[in-house]
Amino acid sequence: MVSSATREVVIGTDRPFVVIGERINPTGRKMLAAEMKEGDYRRVEADALAQVSAGAHMLDVNAGIPLADEPAILAEAVRLVQSLVDVPLSIDSSIVEALEAGLSVYEGKALVNSVTGEEERLERVLPLVAKHGAAVVAISNDETGISEDPDVRFEVAAKIVHRASDHGIPPQDVVVDPLVMPVGAMRYAGVQVFHILRRLRDELGVNSTCGASNISFGLPNRRGINSAFLAMAMANGLTSAITNPLEQEIVHAVKAADVLTGNDRDCASWIRTFRDPSTANGGDRARRRRRGRRRTGTEPPRPAP
Repeated sequence: MVSSATREVVIGTDRPFVVIGERINPTGRKMLAAEMKEGDYRRVEADALAQVSAGAHMLDVNAGIPLADEPAILAEAVRLVQSLVDVPLSIDSSIVEALEAGLSVYEGKALVNSVTGEEERLERVLPLVAKHGAAVVAISNDETGISEDPDVRFEVAAKIVHRASDHGIPPQDVVVDPLVMPVGAMRYAGVQVFHILRRLRDELGVNSTCGASNISFGLPNRRGINSAFLAMAMANGLTSAITNPLEQEIVHAVKAADVLTGNDRDCASWIRTFRDPSTANGGDRARRRRRGRRRTGTEPPRPAP
């Protein structure tokens, strides 16, 4: 469970999939990076509101801008976003001081993004997570880099889960990122991730997340690949993802997979989202037609009671 000041979100294998909006991230967005560096957060505001309106359950907030005061910028962005929306946040930085600055102003139980299996990172990030009662994203690489062997990546994830426990952080507060590699460069990247996800679910009993768009890097029609990947990953145990909720293909794939995995009870979310407007509003339209016929004198006679 993670929370804002007023809303809780539960990530779990028997729960609807959690979409973590990825847009508040200046990496690869030169205009956003320049604006945030100058203290202009209008684009951050617009991205926060748009993503929540599109259905994001959480938002990732990143302020990784070269030659900028990242701790101060991240803290300001966290404060601003929390004043605008009530969803929980993932506080995202590779700089421990920035994570600490973001956590210090956060209201609720945050998701810290992230810790790796590197010893220095473990010893600096895990005590911070424990101090603030947060949950944490565990990225399955260590001092040796990112292994192409999925079982090695699983072992790194297991190491982080066990080390987190040493700091009083329970397994349910560790969300493992198995590291999605581009399938255009690594033929079996998708298959490898599915293998790790099943082991994370069945052997470690932990939640998982990923940067979903990594799978399609360098390929045309990236949205098509991303949406298919997410649906397949969910079937193999993925419980959340940092992705773009403004892309309809992604939203549709996630909602359909929730139905097919049984996590959308009675298909209620699917029906609310996609029911035929002509059926949902049929009563209103029929009443308008009847009023129109009465005004023009073409209303058929009503049967006697």
